[in-house]
Amino acid sequence: MQTEQKENSRLSWMTLTDTITSVDQGTDIIQGLTQAPKTLPCRYFYDDRGSELFEQICDLPEYYPTRTEQAILETYALEIAQMTGSCNLIELGSGSSRKTRLLLEAYSQFSQDLQYCPIDVSAGILKTTALDLLRQYPNLKLCGLAGTYEQALAQLPLAELENRMLIFLGSTLGNLDDQQCHKFFTQVQQALKPGEFFLLGVDLQKPIEIVTAAYNDSEGVTAAFNLNILQHLNQRFQGNFDLDKFAHLAFYNSLENQIEMHLKSLKTQTAVLENLDFEVSFQQGETIRTEISRKFHLPTLISTLEKHAFEPLQIWTDSQAWFGLLLCQRQCTTQECP
Repeated sequence: MQTEQKENSRLSWMTLTDTITSVDQGTDIIQGLTQAPKTLPCRYFYDDRGSELFEQICDLPEYYPTRTEQAILETYALEIAQMTGSCNLIELGSGSSRKTRLLLEAYSQFSQDLQYCPIDVSAGILKTTALDLLRQYPNLKLCGLAGTYEQALAQLPLAELENRMLIFLGSTLGNLDDQQCHKFFTQVQQALKPGEFFLLGVDLQKPIEIVTAAYNDSEGVTAAFNLNILQHLNQRFQGNFDLDKFAHLAFYNSLENQIEMHLKSLKTQTAVLENLDFEVSFQQGETIRTEISRKFHLPTLISTLEKHAFEPLQIWTDSQAWFGLLLCQRQCTTQECP
């Protein structure tokens, strides 16, 4: 009981649902399923079951991004800590925080005060991970935020240490198209002050067969993850999607340098989301695009970051240049500099 009280004293919690937006009401689902071709926002992957399946994906032999990025962090986490000095760590899409633990280990060598703010849409995995981290790191103070990236970036906690570093790993940036990417970088720029840091992990362009295999694993875990988005909609919006009537489809779009994940309708059918008062019809063979995963060209990405007032201080890659980790620092804009 005493241990639990100590953990609770180091844990604060906030669910970022103070303002109900149109997105929270599911209008983004209606918008996606009424356009041609049909799409669904990938944020709906991450109910508790979806988060569990994604953690399983990260351990698959075909799925290189997690182990490649983790290897980079194992090599350079201490260098990152040395470059930034003591700072609050704030992570978007934290999940189980498996890679962030490498950073916590590195920062613990410099300071007895560890500050970490994990942010995730799945409150279940966020709470489980928070309690695990508090047991693992006795000097850790943790503030968990359950919500979307947009909500979190508008409500980031102030720095209690010397500085802050926003962490965005796993090449989740690849889920955003060009327009969404620019909007996201603008939000990050507005959320951070000049001098604060942004640690970004991105998947780089590589042989197509390597990328394709990562999203079509032999155990079918990615297929289950993809189909679970329909189960999430069923549970959340009282839907009747029949998962047996859809199939996982993932392929590489060479023109856009991105993997696309789709759900293919195996027959002509209709589904209803009662809570949204919405009905959608599918022709046999029609697909719903559930995710894109862009593979980046480093010079182009660096140019985009610089346009949003972020200077890359250091770029690390693995020996095959499959994955990149960029430590950036927020610079003054023309309006901010004296």
